Amino acid sequence: MSALRIGRRREMDMTQGPIMSQLVSFALPLLLGSIFQQLYNTVDTWVVGNFVGKNSFSAVGTLSSVTNLVISFFMGFSSGASVIISHYFGAKDDENVNRTTHTFVAVTLIMCVVLTVLGIALIPLVLLIMKSPAEVAAEQRIYLLIYFSGLSGLLIYNMGSAILRAIGDSTHPFLFLVVSASLNIVLDLVFVIVFHMGTAGVAYATIISQMVSAVLVMFVLFRTNTSVRVNVRKLKIYGYILKKIFRVGLPSALQMSITCFSNIFVQSYINQFGADVMGGWTAYIKVDQLVLLPMQSIALATQTFVGQNLGLMQTERARKGVRVSLYISLVSTAVLIAAVVPLAKYIVEIFVGTAETGVIRYGTMFLTYLTLAYLLPCFNQIYAGALRGAGKSSIPMIAMLASFVFFRQIYLFIMANYISNTILPIAMGYPAGWLVCSVSLGIAYKICFTDEKIKKSALV
Repeated sequence: MSALRIGRRREMDMTQGPIMSQLVSFALPLLLGSIFQQLYNTVDTWVVGNFVGKNSFSAVGTLSSVTNLVISFFMGFSSGASVIISHYFGAKDDENVNRTTHTFVAVTLIMCVVLTVLGIALIPLVLLIMKSPAEVAAEQRIYLLIYFSGLSGLLIYNMGSAILRAIGDSTHPFLFLVVSASLNIVLDLVFVIVFHMGTAGVAYATIISQMVSAVLVMFVLFRTNTSVRVNVRKLKIYGYILKKIFRVGLPSALQMSITCFSNIFVQSYINQFGADVMGGWTAYIKVDQLVLLPMQSIALATQTFVGQNLGLMQTERARKGVRVSLYISLVSTAVLIAAVVPLAKYIVEIFVGTAETGVIRYGTMFLTYLTLAYLLPCFNQIYAGALRGAGKSSIPMIAMLASFVFFRQIYLFIMANYISNTILPIAMGYPAGWLVCSVSLGIAYKICFTDEKIKKSALV
């Protein structure tokens, strides 16, 4: 079957039909794809944890807050383009769908250069802020230099995925992640076990795999006969389109990147407790990222669902979709909590083996206590997706910055300096931030999702 036929067949019009089946069928490939995407860093940490050593394990595992700093800025910007495309797609405006696509591609190519240079330039500052032990910092420097040098592959893949998701195609991004994640696993094993390249080996495996996913997604965009088909000759930045993308995407980009930057400071609190705590936190973060995936996938489905339906001003259907999304998110997360908590110790041992008793003890503690609070972010993720789909991305930005940056940093400062400078109370800053954010966004959603307010902020 040709790429032309595949591209058309996998569009999804969410403006009519059964809501739950649409959300699930759209979110499932996103979920599976996200699982494979998490395999990049998870496999990296597993390989170095089992075949290199504790310092490399801690180095690679604790860098997610750093790599996400640049990536999250672009992901937030991508959400703006995705929302605009989904609105035009829902309104059946093919010309503006195509113009938005070409504007987004052109801007992405510029950002590939800017963010690569910025990422490399910030490495010394980031390592200084993280306060990692010297033996760990040396490994972190190697990984970051290679990772940021190959950043363009990840940015281009995420650009293409955002475009395809906006028109209801979540299947192609999933398939390409399967290919790239599988390649990453193979290259990890070859570079580390066969060629003994250590931390550099897992970094090279990651950027090569990401470049392959970028090539695949661009192949579909060049070949599809849908309204998002890319033609090099048509690459152009349309001012009115770019303004809309920035209006929706810039708040999300700032919120996500500033939150990640704040997490670097959170990591610095963790790092001061030594390599065993860093290793335990690394194992927890790997599981944390997996437990969050169902709610994040449903939130992305909610964003597209709301965006398409508000393109036709179907506000009641959009609200019903949000309610269904929240139900799915809570149920799926509860199932994961019930599975993770009893198996916490054994999950940590998967990453580091049975010999690292200190890492296992701390990792088990983090998994046991923090995982119990994971119903809280279901609310802030779904409500944030709904508000972004409605073009109100500044509201999640404000709520998440207030909760995940300002509140969390104040909490950590007070806890560490005046109450209890022990690791568990420090780690509980995460659930505390989730609670504040969920309450804030729940109130904002109730206020903003009225027919009158939606009409006033219509994007198309």
